[in-house]
Amino acid sequence: MAIIFHCDHCGKKIEAADSAGGKWGKCPACHNKLYVPASESDEELKLAPLDETDLEREKRLMDETNRLTLDILKERDVPKGAAEPNEPAETVEPGFEISQVELKQYIIKYLRLMADSELYEAQKIAALINPYGARAVKVLDKMAVSDMTEPELAGISQLVLSGLTKSLRDEIN
Repeated sequence: MAIIFHCDHCGKKIEAADSAGGKWGKCPACHNKLYVPASESDEELKLAPLDETDLEREKRLMDETNRLTLDILKERDVPKGAAEPNEPAETVEPGFEISQVELKQYIIKYLRLMADSELYEAQKIAALINPYGARAVKVLDKMAVSDMTEPELAGISQLVLSGLTKSLRDEIN
């Protein structure tokens, strides 16, 4: 007699030996770890049907949250004298100039925050980087061709780091 149940992750119907009941195993389809229930009866375990209205409501709320977040980010205050995104960086008033080292640190912090999925904080840093468009692009280019990855960015795969760098370049331009 087999224990018949569905994978919690992918929903695939699984048949397991009675001896596997009450133990942990892997789904043959998705390879996720799952608990094999101890079967007291011969009937198949049924999954509760998904309530489509809950899924639709969740999607609607997530869409609204994303829209509101973008609206808030667009409303951010640009310091007086800071360059608009389409203006050259040279028009920034001297009181707002930062050194190359500070600009590089902002860029590194942005990349780290993005890699850690701290999107809101990363957007705040991007707002500080944007007024220095041309300079920031030069810093990004130097970092991209460098053989040594910055210590703060260790642990981020080169592919992910490359994608985040490209994303920042696109946002600056």
